[in-house]
Amino acid sequence: MLEARAHQQLKQLLHREGRRAWPHHLSLSRLVARSLRRHDHTLVRLAPGSDPSWWLGLLVPLALSDEPLALVASPELRRRLLEVELPRLAAAGLALPCCEGPQPPAAARVWLLDHGELIRLWQRDGLGDRQLVLPEVELLDGQLRQALEVTINPGHWDDLRRAHPAAEASLLELHGRLSRQVLRHPGGGPQRLVPLREEDETPLRHLLALLPALPDPWPRWLAAGAGWASWVELQSGELAWQLHRQPLEPLLVLKGLLDGRGAILVGEPAAGAASLGLTATVEVSLGDPPLADPLPLYVPLRQPLPNSPNYGEHLLEQSRRLVLGVAGLTVVLIDDQALRLSLASGLAAEFGSRVVHQCTAAAANGVICASWDWWLSQQQCLPLPAQVVIALLPIASLEDPLTAARVEALRRQERDWFRERLLPDSLGKLQRGLAQLRRHGNGRLAVLDGRLRSRSWGRQVFTALEPWVGLSRLLPH
Repeated sequence: MLEARAHQQLKQLLHREGRRAWPHHLSLSRLVARSLRRHDHTLVRLAPGSDPSWWLGLLVPLALSDEPLALVASPELRRRLLEVELPRLAAAGLALPCCEGPQPPAAARVWLLDHGELIRLWQRDGLGDRQLVLPEVELLDGQLRQALEVTINPGHWDDLRRAHPAAEASLLELHGRLSRQVLRHPGGGPQRLVPLREEDETPLRHLLALLPALPDPWPRWLAAGAGWASWVELQSGELAWQLHRQPLEPLLVLKGLLDGRGAILVGEPAAGAASLGLTATVEVSLGDPPLADPLPLYVPLRQPLPNSPNYGEHLLEQSRRLVLGVAGLTVVLIDDQALRLSLASGLAAEFGSRVVHQCTAAAANGVICASWDWWLSQQQCLPLPAQVVIALLPIASLEDPLTAARVEALRRQERDWFRERLLPDSLGKLQRGLAQLRRHGNGRLAVLDGRLRSRSWGRQVFTALEPWVGLSRLLPH
């Protein structure tokens, strides 16, 4: 039976490697093998930022199974799979040949796809009877949303006018109206993003509905109706702009993807994962073992709130003290770009070239000022920091058009948009960003966001960081 074969092979592989960093290898292997054999829907919950060695427990039964599979991976995950995990299997005598491309050979058993390829194949019924394997399901919502995004750039307007010269005057008038509206918008923020309301796009939609044979991507833009958010990205230093459109709930757009096929999902799913059509036959939580030592946590009392006029001075003074107290690498995390650049400049005036902005070539005692997204994508390329300083908790800003649209949709339903959407997303990002620090120890965490103590939801943040031990004052570390 597949479960027994996978169990035995994995035990031999772990014994040969002489290390067993993750305690649930055999449990995960049996769950995956059972799901493949029975064509079940299986959800295996992993703690955010779990030790990546869990991959072995997933891949060994995939290598031994005869089932046709579609393994869906982000570019970073695909690179790890091809450069690290598959060579480990090959060294143990297990072959897992993965085919790539839009149309693999008919005999190909494992088809390696990204999320965009998965969507296109499903839409044209090209997956056949393949079972799906979806690791990193905690990121699935954002990855599917990006894969579904429709982007209209200036060249697409030219293509549309050439395809329908009779409508050129109307198209130019509508484009000019949108341009004037966008360019006089007072906001946009550092990323130069301007939201569009549904009524702003209605005249263009009415015109496009009358035109036949629209060039790509206009048919996809027209098909993206209710439940999608639109915004404009201004081109830096130019009067040109791009129109973006993404679904608020991509799992609802793709409802039915898992109907009639087995699926294995690994990770901590987003709140709306059930809308993908998953009725889990098996749902198991496999977390990391409890930490031997609690995380040292420094949260000063009576900190100002981020909207206070002296908040920048507070960040600079506290960050300076924290950097002076360690000999190793310091990472300062803050999503507000203007505040991050100002803080990096102030620290550079104190510590010179030790301070860098979103750079992986930092000195051993350097200071990296970075956004949360940059840190999450690059932390594997950096040494373990001696301390992480959270200047701002990773709570999405309502200045982002997509976040504002998702919040507005929940408001219309009279739901608690902060605790249902923003806070869970923030806690997931927080745990992924601190996973290595917590797992390997020998580092400390400082939170300089005054909301942690002054807001009622701060207790949930403290709970997500457990186990930790409070530091009442700074000592050399």
